[in-house]
Order: sequence, then structure tokens, then C-alpha cells
Amino acid sequence: VQLVESGGGLVQVGGSLRLSCVASGSTNGIATMAWFRQGPGDERELVARITTHDGSTQYADSVKGRFTISEDKAVNTLYLQMDNLKPEDTAVYLCKVHAWPGFDYWGQGTQVTVSS
Repeated sequence: VQLVESGGGLVQVGGSLRLSCVASGSTNGIATMAWFRQGPGDERELVARITTHDGSTQYADSVKGRFTISEDKAVNTLYLQMDNLKPEDTAVYLCKVHAWPGFDYWGQGTQVTVSS
């Protein structure tokens, strides 16, 4: 599975961005899709996850109510709608796929910078 993210950029506090992650290759075995982020000097952390078979979602407490994860299976694309952005959301955002029988795939990441 190959993953390509896009949609990052520079935005002011309170602004919005929508990230996209297009999956290609052997996508039939995908079980979950997720967004992680890694800020400067920080560990990589889970932002949001969606389970493909039932659409159930999970969010980090820090983004609940501000970020929305979704997928369009017709075009094998994962989205992250980010609203009311804060400086602490500044990070490289990475798309991750967990596929049967137990493989993880990562995208190259897209930079999000929130200026105050």
C-alpha cells in the first residue's frame, strides 16, 4: 500500500485545513486508517483513527470537537478536517494504514504550521 498526503500548509490561529491521504496498491485488506502527528522534539502521537468496516472513529482528547476524520472508499482517500487550529497543532501529519494480515504502512507526511 502506498500513501500520499496533501493539504498541509501555514494557517493562522482559529483557521482550518483539510488533509487528504490517497491510498493505492493492495487496498482491499485495509482494516484501519489513521492520522498521526509529530511536532518538533515530540514523539509521534495518534490524532484520529477510523475503522473501515464500520466507520467507527477515535480521537485524541486534544483534538476532540475540532478535528473530524472521514474516508471516501470510492477513491481510497482518508481526510482530516481540522478546525479552530491552535499553535500546538503545529506538526508533521502522517497517514497510517493497518492492513491484513498485520502490516502497517506510512505516508511521507505533510507539514501543518499554525501561526499565532
